[in-house]
Amino acid sequence: MTTAHVRQARPADLPRIAQLAAEHAAYERATPPAPGLADRLGALLFATTAPRLHCVVAERADGEVVGYATCAPEISTWGGREYLHMDCLFLRPDNRGQGLGPLLMDAVAAHARDLGLTEIQWNTPAWNEGAVRFYERLGARAKEKLRYTLPVTDQPAN
Repeated sequence: MTTAHVRQARPADLPRIAQLAAEHAAYERATPPAPGLADRLGALLFATTAPRLHCVVAERADGEVVGYATCAPEISTWGGREYLHMDCLFLRPDNRGQGLGPLLMDAVAAHARDLGLTEIQWNTPAWNEGAVRFYERLGARAKEKLRYTLPVTDQPAN
């Protein structure tokens, strides 16, 4: 009997990952990804011998990819060390509560260990109470911060 599992993303998964990313953005009330996301992700994940971005997918027993997690190493100036930044973790709502979320987190943690990193950091909206409960059940603790974005244009910021 085949069960649901988590595996490394493959190039053939890119259209589905892009679709899930759009669902993720909608769920978080964010701007949808620009067209061509699958191609941009493909370049980050598969077009180099040493990709910086890492992606795992949650696959049901019937072969449908229903979730994903992406991560990349980052640097903490205050810590004077690298950590793994988990940019996204998303499961379609009808696939939550079936053990796939912890499997995705385990895969991200395994990647951190493979890189010799001892910490994972990420963000989630404060209003996303289900995610907050999930992460706290795993032993994660929140830090109070605001996350900003600043578009880089040809003009100086001030």
